[in-house]
Amino acid sequence: MKLAEPLSGGCQCGAVRFSVREVGRASICFCRMCQKASGSIGGAFVAAKDFSYTRGAPAHFQSSSRARRGFCANCGTPLTFETAHGVDFSIAAFDKAGDLPPVIQLSPETRLPWTDTLTELPTRTPEEAARVAPEYAAIRSYQHPDHDTSAWPINTGPTAP
Repeated sequence: MKLAEPLSGGCQCGAVRFSVREVGRASICFCRMCQKASGSIGGAFVAAKDFSYTRGAPAHFQSSSRARRGFCANCGTPLTFETAHGVDFSIAAFDKAGDLPPVIQLSPETRLPWTDTLTELPTRTPEEAARVAPEYAAIRSYQHPDHDTSAWPINTGPTAP
């Protein structure tokens, strides 16, 4: 699908930024390679038909005989899944990730069994949220904002212990 406006995205630190002008199918894959590559329950990707890197470029890891994965060499953010068929970008790396919902599940046989009940987990009570609010308010994020910037890095700070 050709987009009316390009979608931008990038890594957590801002060293790699991209722009996508046409997307294909969005999916979430639960295979073990996607789980390990993302350090999470799986990988959510969208096929990119027309894209460019607007700052930097990903480093790569050859994860199988048919695919390699792009990531930021500076902060480690997973960015791409690349095969002979094309490049898929990690949905969470887009500035407006909520605009790209997956339309299909891949490798459901290796989905972690507890993922079906995630929405049933409790959240913090208002009292618990109020108790941790000062700590959260004191956090200074060094993450790149969810929009393009003319300079990088825009925030630098000490490495967390």
